[in-house]
Amino acid sequence: MEKTITFVGLDVHKASIAVALAEGGHRGEARFVGEIAQTETALRKLVAKLKQPGQELRFCYEAGPCGYGVHRYLTSAGHDCVVVAPSLIPRRAGERVKTDRRDALALAKLHRAGELTAVWVPEPAHEAMRDLVRARAAAVGALRRARQQVSGFLLRHDRIYPGKAWSLAHRRWLTTVRFEHPAHQIVLQESIHAIEDAEKRRDRLTQQIENLIPDWSLAPLVRSLQAMRGVALVVAVTLVAEVGDLTRFRSPRQLMAYLGLVPSEHSSGQTIRRGGITKAGNSHARRAMIEAAWSYRMQARVSRKLLDRLEGLPQAVRDIAWRGQLRMCARFRRLAMARKPTPIVVAAIAREMLGFAWAIAQEVRPTAA
Repeated sequence: MEKTITFVGLDVHKASIAVALAEGGHRGEARFVGEIAQTETALRKLVAKLKQPGQELRFCYEAGPCGYGVHRYLTSAGHDCVVVAPSLIPRRAGERVKTDRRDALALAKLHRAGELTAVWVPEPAHEAMRDLVRARAAAVGALRRARQQVSGFLLRHDRIYPGKAWSLAHRRWLTTVRFEHPAHQIVLQESIHAIEDAEKRRDRLTQQIENLIPDWSLAPLVRSLQAMRGVALVVAVTLVAEVGDLTRFRSPRQLMAYLGLVPSEHSSGQTIRRGGITKAGNSHARRAMIEAAWSYRMQARVSRKLLDRLEGLPQAVRDIAWRGQLRMCARFRRLAMARKPTPIVVAAIAREMLGFAWAIAQEVRPTAA
């Protein structure tokens, strides 16, 4: 019996899933089936209804806030299912009508045509680690906002500290700030308490990350990446948690493009126009690499902290990290002397860092797998 393929587009929402089918072949029928509940029981009934002898079902739906539960259920049941990147779905110019029915039909047709780009779906354990890393990033963001509120409040009332903000001396200076009205004093003290609470939350989450890393399958990769300058625990675990095993990319260029650190381009005919970085892909990992790239503005050297991180690592990993430091420190100075804007220089260094990170991942590949 000849095997037929039916492409199933799912428009997944919190409580419902819109379902559409596209038969195999470019001229095959495409039709809307209806809506089902967003439960495993409803999915099981849908599969049983659609499955016919000699027929293969291929599902797809957009990545979104509902997570990967639908994907994991369908793949565990033996069906092909892809989660597609919403930003890379082809859309008609001028289309102004959007409904669940149309979205499901479009997904089924595009999946049949091979026009959809699948995203990487992490394992449940990896997703849990990524959620923990993002919780710490949220705590850091809350701390930054709390500090900005205090700084803005003091500036409005002409209380200006001449030294470095949020140093130990600055904390002591805050205890000496006095206001005439008691309401202002209460606002300052409550804001300081908010900063202290945010710092404690950040530190607790950092400690939990450190405690859970040894049981993580990608712990050797996290430890090896810390051989690079500027890549301490937080940056290394953020990169690995957001991207996964770096060896899944065939080349460093793919990794650079995945994180949106390659130049954008708009060319036509003989005209070539290149702009800033694309900023596509994962913003958390890209931000971490941009922050790490600033450390290469200084001359190449192995500091005491870096020496401690290098202890126990394979010599091949240490050699890659040192070659990378020599190259990127020299390039940072060269680009700066050419009067390139600093953000452009930092982005270029972050892009090269990914290349060396990919090379390190190749060295620890058997262990990390």
